[in-house]
Amino acid sequence: MKHPSSRAFFAYWDTQRGDARAPDRCDVEPAAVRELLGDIFVLSAHEASGYPFRVAGTRLCALFGRDLKQASFSALFSSEARGEIEEIVANVATDMLPAVAGVTATSKRGATTHLELLLLPFNARAHEPISLTGLLAPMNECHDALGELNVTSWRYLHRPEKIMPRLVRKLALARGLMVYEGLR
Repeated sequence: MKHPSSRAFFAYWDTQRGDARAPDRCDVEPAAVRELLGDIFVLSAHEASGYPFRVAGTRLCALFGRDLKQASFSALFSSEARGEIEEIVANVATDMLPAVAGVTATSKRGATTHLELLLLPFNARAHEPISLTGLLAPMNECHDALGELNVTSWRYLHRPEKIMPRLVRKLALARGLMVYEGLR
């Protein structure tokens, strides 16, 4: 991570999760990261809606020149990058793998802006909607509204001993009677 805000938010998130794979939503206190709130967002993990923003910080909204609440996160990206970002967000939400990405955007005046995107999962609970948080911060001053985003690089951040395959995680969350298909 290159941006100081990304490092600070990740450090706080990492502290809040302790030995768990991710913290619960209620464990992340806005007051503890008040200086970062303008760049922080929360997404609903609803793929069909393009991962809509549940909350978007004021600096983030100013970067795009509009309120982002309920807007599609993946729609901020160019059509070429949309599939890639949707796959990254899906992996963060379902496999609880934090991710960091380098992103570029061109302003309406033609200036290129480099940004850093941090995506962090929340602990999934049965009967609760899955959501994730993140931070999008420009690497330099940006004085004009941004256009479509493009992913330039990305990687997952994880502790290898914490990785659990998606199927095993889903079984761990299941409650009640389960029927397993057998072999004949």
